[in-house]
Amino acid sequence: MDYAALKTNIQDIVENTFTTDQLNLFIQQAEQKIYNLVQFPAIRKNVSGNLSTGNTYMGLPTDFLYSYSLAIKNGNNYDYLLQKDVNFIREAYPDPTVQGVPQHYAYFDDKYILLGPTPNSTYYVELHYGHYPESIVTAGTTPWLGTDFDSALLNGALMEAARFMKSEQDVVAMYEKEYVQSIKLLQNLGDGKLRKDAYRNGQYNQRK
Repeated sequence: MDYAALKTNIQDIVENTFTTDQLNLFIQQAEQKIYNLVQFPAIRKNVSGNLSTGNTYMGLPTDFLYSYSLAIKNGNNYDYLLQKDVNFIREAYPDPTVQGVPQHYAYFDDKYILLGPTPNSTYYVELHYGHYPESIVTAGTTPWLGTDFDSALLNGALMEAARFMKSEQDVVAMYEKEYVQSIKLLQNLGDGKLRKDAYRNGQYNQRK
């Protein structure tokens, strides 16, 4: 289902006409919710680079959604950092001037990761993460979500449209039920593919 067909279907099903901006809002809200609820192998990315000595923060890619792993790479060897929360790192490494080989990381905000302890060298690291794919709104054609999972995208957009219209509760509930069923199917597919990939890549135990 491409962008034009999606817009037409939304308006036909709810029997209402919306502006392009309103339709784009429904669609993008649905996309964001789907990407936050389901981990898809198709939206994986790897980036690598060097940490800065004495800097307890590491910048995140602009399209970052969630991480699979962060590792210090030395040749063919990977030393995986354990993901924690910011409070853990602040308590475990209260003095950021004390440096060492990073063992833990946490999301500080949407731009940075907090490391613990503060790096004592320019370690080469690899971040394996999920990213926000290009929206069907800006692509204008048929990105992979619209191709393979169009029912979830349509049902999500319908749910957003119904809420925008302040539809009767039973109507909103109907769209929400269809959306939840679509998401459950995606989660089953996504989880199954992730487990297969993890076993195949030898990473399953390392992420536990």
